[in-house]
Amino acid sequence: MNQLTLSLQFGKFDEVALHRAALPRHKVARWLRAALQSDAEITVRVVDAAEGQSLNRDYRKKDYATNVLTFDYTLEPVVTADLVLCAPVVAQEAKAQGKTLEAHYAHLLVHGALHAQGWDHDEDEDAQVMELRESEIMARLGFDNPY
Repeated sequence: MNQLTLSLQFGKFDEVALHRAALPRHKVARWLRAALQSDAEITVRVVDAAEGQSLNRDYRKKDYATNVLTFDYTLEPVVTADLVLCAPVVAQEAKAQGKTLEAHYAHLLVHGALHAQGWDHDEDEDAQVMELRESEIMARLGFDNPY
């Protein structure tokens, strides 16, 4: 099994306790490890809409809060990345998609971990391959197909 150094951080926002409960450290580590193909050092930060929007605007030039942002720094010999999850967006999407908060967080962490390793979904073919990989990982973790 790959080594994972994990920093799990929560910003200050309403309902932070709900999000902490959906993201116990041992599960976050398990979900990330399932998607990793090498050793990794990953920081997971759960933020409010204002911080999520600010980061998306400043780094992606998109002025809205998105569910997950991946900041990947190195691929070799160790994957190093920050994954930023926007709690209100994740909660809204989970509700709209009829998923538990835990299942949606698990999917977004797998998705972000794949991005951190160079996976992408800008082209249709890449998106299909990445979605299939995510679905396989989620099934191994005991979750339904996220798509």
